[in-house]
Amino acid sequence: MSGHSKWSTIKRKKAANDAKRGAIFTRLAREIALAAREGGGDFEVNFSLRLAVDKAKAENMPKDNIERAIRRGTGEDKDGAALEQIMYEGYAPHGAALLIDVVSDNRNRTVAELRHVLSKSGGSMADAGSVSWQFKRAAYFFLEGNDLDTDTIFEVAVEGGADDVIIGDSDVEIIAPIDRFKIISDALRQAGFSPDEAQARMLPSVEIELESEQTLKVMRVIEEIEDMDDVRGVFSNLNVTEEVVAMLETA
Repeated sequence: MSGHSKWSTIKRKKAANDAKRGAIFTRLAREIALAAREGGGDFEVNFSLRLAVDKAKAENMPKDNIERAIRRGTGEDKDGAALEQIMYEGYAPHGAALLIDVVSDNRNRTVAELRHVLSKSGGSMADAGSVSWQFKRAAYFFLEGNDLDTDTIFEVAVEGGADDVIIGDSDVEIIAPIDRFKIISDALRQAGFSPDEAQARMLPSVEIELESEQTLKVMRVIEEIEDMDDVRGVFSNLNVTEEVVAMLETA
Protein backbone atom coordinates (compact mmCIF):
# COMPACT_ATOMS: atom_id res chain seq x y z
CA MET A 1 0.00 0.00 0.00
CA SER A 2 2.83 2.41 0.80
CA GLY A 3 4.07 2.28 -2.78
CA HIS A 4 0.68 3.35 -4.11
CA SER A 5 0.46 6.20 -1.60
CA LYS A 6 3.97 7.49 -2.25
CA TRP A 7 3.20 7.49 -5.97
CA SER A 8 0.02 9.48 -5.29
CA THR A 9 2.12 12.06 -3.44
CA ILE A 10 4.62 12.24 -6.30
CA LYS A 11 1.78 12.72 -8.80
CA ARG A 12 0.36 15.62 -6.79
CA LYS A 13 3.75 17.34 -6.90
CA LYS A 14 4.13 16.67 -10.63
CA ALA A 15 0.67 18.12 -11.33
CA ALA A 16 1.66 21.68 -10.45
CA ASN A 17 1.52 23.05 -14.01
CA ASP A 18 -1.59 24.93 -15.17
CA ALA A 19 -2.76 22.34 -17.70
CA LYS A 20 -2.72 19.57 -15.13
CA ARG A 21 -4.33 21.80 -12.52
CA GLY A 22 -7.22 22.59 -14.87
CA ALA A 23 -7.87 18.87 -15.28
CA ILE A 24 -7.71 18.37 -11.53
CA PHE A 25 -10.24 21.16 -10.99
CA THR A 26 -12.60 19.55 -13.51
CA ARG A 27 -12.39 16.23 -11.69
CA LEU A 28 -12.82 17.81 -8.27
CA ALA A 29 -15.82 19.85 -9.43
CA ARG A 30 -17.56 16.69 -10.61
CA GLU A 31 -16.85 14.96 -7.31
CA ILE A 32 -18.25 17.93 -5.36
CA ALA A 33 -21.33 18.11 -7.58
CA LEU A 34 -22.02 14.39 -7.17
CA ALA A 35 -21.65 14.56 -3.37
CA ALA A 36 -23.95 17.60 -3.23
CA ARG A 37 -26.53 15.86 -5.41
CA GLU A 38 -26.58 12.79 -3.19
CA GLY A 39 -26.46 14.44 0.24
CA GLY A 40 -27.31 18.11 -0.11
CA GLY A 41 -25.23 21.28 -0.20
CA ASP A 42 -24.46 21.69 3.52
CA PHE A 43 -21.01 20.18 4.04
CA GLU A 44 -21.40 20.42 7.82
CA VAL A 45 -24.09 17.74 7.48
CA ASN A 46 -23.00 16.03 4.25
CA PHE A 47 -19.76 14.25 5.15
CA SER A 48 -18.99 13.17 1.58
CA LEU A 49 -19.31 16.76 0.43
CA ARG A 50 -17.05 17.94 3.23
CA LEU A 51 -14.35 15.50 2.14
CA ALA A 52 -14.69 16.60 -1.49
CA VAL A 53 -14.51 20.29 -0.54
CA ASP A 54 -11.52 19.69 1.74
CA LYS A 55 -9.75 17.92 -1.12
CA ALA A 56 -10.54 20.82 -3.46
CA LYS A 57 -9.22 23.36 -0.97
CA ALA A 58 -6.03 21.33 -0.55
CA GLU A 59 -5.52 21.71 -4.32
CA ASN A 60 -6.13 25.49 -4.05
CA MET A 61 -9.32 25.28 -6.08
CA PRO A 62 -10.94 28.76 -6.19
CA LYS A 63 -13.90 29.32 -3.87
CA ASP A 64 -16.13 30.32 -6.80
CA ASN A 65 -15.44 26.98 -8.53
CA ILE A 66 -16.33 25.08 -5.37
CA GLU A 67 -19.57 27.00 -4.84
CA ARG A 68 -20.55 26.61 -8.51
CA ALA A 69 -19.98 22.84 -8.30
CA ILE A 70 -22.17 22.63 -5.19
CA ARG A 71 -24.95 24.58 -6.92
CA ARG A 72 -24.71 22.24 -9.90
CA GLY A 73 -25.09 19.25 -7.62
CA THR A 74 -28.07 20.64 -5.71
CA GLY A 75 -29.81 21.68 -8.92
CA GLU A 76 -29.55 25.44 -8.38
CA ASP A 77 -27.29 25.65 -11.43
CA LYS A 78 -28.96 23.88 -14.37
CA ASP A 79 -25.91 24.02 -16.64
CA GLY A 80 -24.30 20.77 -17.70
CA ALA A 81 -25.43 17.19 -18.09
CA ALA A 82 -26.33 14.94 -15.18
CA LEU A 83 -23.44 13.17 -13.47
CA GLU A 84 -23.30 9.53 -12.43
CA GLN A 85 -20.77 7.47 -10.53
CA ILE A 86 -19.72 4.15 -12.09
CA MET A 87 -17.19 1.52 -11.00
CA TYR A 88 -15.66 -0.12 -14.07
CA GLU A 89 -13.63 -3.32 -13.92
CA GLY A 90 -10.70 -4.35 -16.06
CA TYR A 91 -7.29 -5.92 -16.43
CA ALA A 92 -4.01 -4.13 -17.03
CA PRO A 93 -1.08 -5.86 -18.76
CA HIS A 94 0.28 -9.00 -17.04
CA GLY A 95 -3.10 -9.76 -15.44
CA ALA A 96 -3.21 -6.97 -12.85
CA ALA A 97 -6.84 -6.45 -11.76
CA LEU A 98 -8.25 -2.91 -11.85
CA LEU A 99 -11.28 -1.17 -10.39
CA ILE A 100 -11.80 2.25 -11.97
CA ASP A 101 -13.95 4.77 -10.08
CA VAL A 102 -15.58 7.20 -12.52
CA VAL A 103 -17.79 10.28 -12.28
CA SER A 104 -19.09 10.96 -15.78
CA ASP A 105 -21.70 12.94 -17.67
CA ASN A 106 -21.35 10.59 -20.66
CA ARG A 107 -20.71 6.93 -19.86
CA ASN A 108 -20.39 5.95 -23.54
CA ARG A 109 -17.49 8.37 -23.99
CA THR A 110 -15.86 7.26 -20.75
CA VAL A 111 -16.00 3.54 -21.43
CA ALA A 112 -14.69 4.05 -24.96
CA GLU A 113 -11.69 5.98 -23.62
CA LEU A 114 -11.01 3.34 -20.97
CA ARG A 115 -11.25 0.51 -23.49
CA HIS A 116 -8.80 2.32 -25.79
CA VAL A 117 -6.20 2.88 -23.05
CA LEU A 118 -6.40 -0.69 -21.81
CA SER A 119 -6.48 -2.45 -25.18
CA LYS A 120 -3.50 -0.56 -26.62
CA SER A 121 -1.39 -1.69 -23.65
CA GLY A 122 -2.48 -5.33 -23.78
CA GLY A 123 -5.18 -5.05 -21.12
CA SER A 124 -8.95 -5.27 -21.38
CA MET A 125 -12.26 -4.25 -19.85
CA ALA A 126 -13.93 -6.91 -17.68
CA ASP A 127 -17.51 -7.91 -16.94
CA ALA A 128 -19.13 -6.58 -13.76
CA GLY A 129 -18.21 -8.77 -10.80
CA SER A 130 -15.27 -10.53 -12.41
CA VAL A 131 -12.74 -8.27 -10.64
CA SER A 132 -14.62 -6.63 -7.77
CA TRP A 133 -14.86 -9.85 -5.72
CA GLN A 134 -11.12 -9.56 -5.10
CA PHE A 135 -11.52 -6.23 -3.28
CA LYS A 136 -13.18 -4.91 -0.15
CA ARG A 137 -14.25 -1.34 0.62
CA ALA A 138 -12.34 0.32 3.46
CA ALA A 139 -11.67 3.72 5.00
CA TYR A 140 -8.17 4.93 4.18
CA PHE A 141 -6.09 7.82 5.55
CA PHE A 142 -2.57 8.87 4.60
CA LEU A 143 -0.56 11.46 6.54
CA GLU A 144 2.88 12.64 5.49
CA GLY A 145 5.49 14.82 7.21
CA ASN A 146 8.85 14.60 8.94
CA ASP A 147 7.49 15.86 12.27
CA LEU A 148 4.35 13.72 12.59
CA ASP A 149 3.35 12.77 16.12
CA THR A 150 3.01 9.12 15.23
CA ASP A 151 2.19 7.99 18.78
CA THR A 152 -0.84 10.30 18.96
CA ILE A 153 -1.97 9.37 15.44
CA PHE A 154 -1.70 5.69 16.38
CA GLU A 155 -3.79 6.21 19.53
CA VAL A 156 -6.44 8.21 17.68
CA ALA A 157 -6.68 5.60 14.93
CA VAL A 158 -6.89 2.60 17.28
CA GLU A 159 -9.45 4.29 19.52
CA GLY A 160 -11.46 5.09 16.39
CA GLY A 161 -11.58 1.42 15.39
CA ALA A 162 -8.81 1.14 12.81
CA ASP A 163 -7.87 -2.32 11.55
CA ASP A 164 -4.28 -1.39 10.75
CA VAL A 165 -1.88 1.54 11.28
CA ILE A 166 1.29 1.47 9.16
CA ILE A 167 4.02 3.83 10.36
CA GLY A 168 6.77 4.68 7.87
CA ASP A 169 9.82 6.92 8.09
CA SER A 170 7.84 10.07 7.32
CA ASP A 171 4.27 8.91 6.79
CA VAL A 172 1.40 7.04 8.42
CA GLU A 173 -1.32 4.98 6.75
CA ILE A 174 -4.57 4.10 8.52
CA ILE A 175 -6.93 1.40 7.27
CA ALA A 176 -10.31 0.92 8.93
CA PRO A 177 -13.80 -0.48 8.34
CA ILE A 178 -15.78 1.85 6.11
CA ASP A 179 -18.30 2.54 8.87
CA ARG A 180 -15.50 4.06 11.00
CA PHE A 181 -14.60 6.63 8.34
CA LYS A 182 -16.34 9.63 9.85
CA ILE A 183 -15.36 8.73 13.41
CA ILE A 184 -11.64 8.54 12.61
CA SER A 185 -11.76 11.56 10.28
CA ASP A 186 -13.38 13.71 12.98
CA ALA A 187 -10.99 12.40 15.64
CA LEU A 188 -7.93 13.23 13.51
CA ARG A 189 -9.32 16.70 12.81
CA GLN A 190 -9.99 17.32 16.51
CA ALA A 191 -6.45 16.18 17.35
CA GLY A 192 -5.05 18.72 14.90
CA PHE A 193 -4.15 16.39 12.03
CA SER A 194 -5.08 17.00 8.40
CA PRO A 195 -4.61 13.85 6.30
CA ASP A 196 -3.06 14.21 2.84
CA GLU A 197 -5.57 11.57 1.73
CA ALA A 198 -8.89 10.63 3.34
CA GLN A 199 -11.10 8.47 1.17
CA ALA A 200 -12.95 5.24 0.71
CA ARG A 201 -10.68 2.76 -1.07
CA MET A 202 -11.11 -0.64 -2.61
CA LEU A 203 -8.35 -2.77 -1.10
CA PRO A 204 -7.30 -6.09 -2.66
CA SER A 205 -7.65 -9.25 -0.59
CA VAL A 206 -4.43 -10.56 -2.15
CA GLU A 207 -1.76 -8.59 -4.03
CA ILE A 208 0.23 -9.88 -6.98
CA GLU A 209 3.94 -9.26 -7.52
CA LEU A 210 5.50 -8.65 -10.91
CA GLU A 211 9.02 -7.95 -12.08
CA SER A 212 10.03 -4.29 -11.84
CA GLU A 213 9.71 -3.60 -15.57
CA GLN A 214 6.31 -5.28 -15.70
CA THR A 215 5.14 -3.33 -12.63
CA LEU A 216 6.38 -0.13 -14.22
CA LYS A 217 4.37 -0.86 -17.37
CA VAL A 218 1.21 -1.47 -15.34
CA MET A 219 1.73 1.72 -13.32
CA ARG A 220 2.13 3.69 -16.54
CA VAL A 221 -1.26 2.39 -17.69
CA ILE A 222 -2.80 3.25 -14.33
CA GLU A 223 -1.27 6.72 -14.54
CA GLU A 224 -2.77 7.27 -17.99
CA ILE A 225 -6.19 6.19 -16.73
CA GLU A 226 -5.90 8.40 -13.64
CA ASP A 227 -5.20 11.38 -15.89
CA MET A 228 -8.59 11.03 -17.59
CA ASP A 229 -10.99 13.81 -16.58
CA ASP A 230 -13.77 11.37 -15.66
CA VAL A 231 -11.66 9.12 -13.45
CA ARG A 232 -11.77 9.69 -9.70
CA GLY A 233 -9.49 6.83 -8.70
CA VAL A 234 -7.94 3.53 -9.81
CA PHE A 235 -7.49 0.57 -7.48
CA SER A 236 -5.37 -2.46 -8.31
CA ASN A 237 -4.13 -5.68 -6.74
CA LEU A 238 -0.55 -4.88 -7.77
CA ASN A 239 2.19 -4.73 -5.15
CA VAL A 240 4.20 -1.57 -5.89
CA THR A 241 7.74 -1.74 -4.53
CA GLU A 242 9.93 1.16 -3.41
CA GLU A 243 12.19 0.40 -6.38
CA VAL A 244 9.36 0.99 -8.85
CA VAL A 245 8.25 4.18 -7.06
CA ALA A 246 11.82 5.51 -7.42
CA MET A 247 11.77 4.63 -11.12
CA LEU A 248 8.47 6.45 -11.60
CA GLU A 249 9.65 9.49 -9.70
CA THR A 250 12.75 9.97 -11.85
CA ALA A 251 11.03 9.21 -15.16
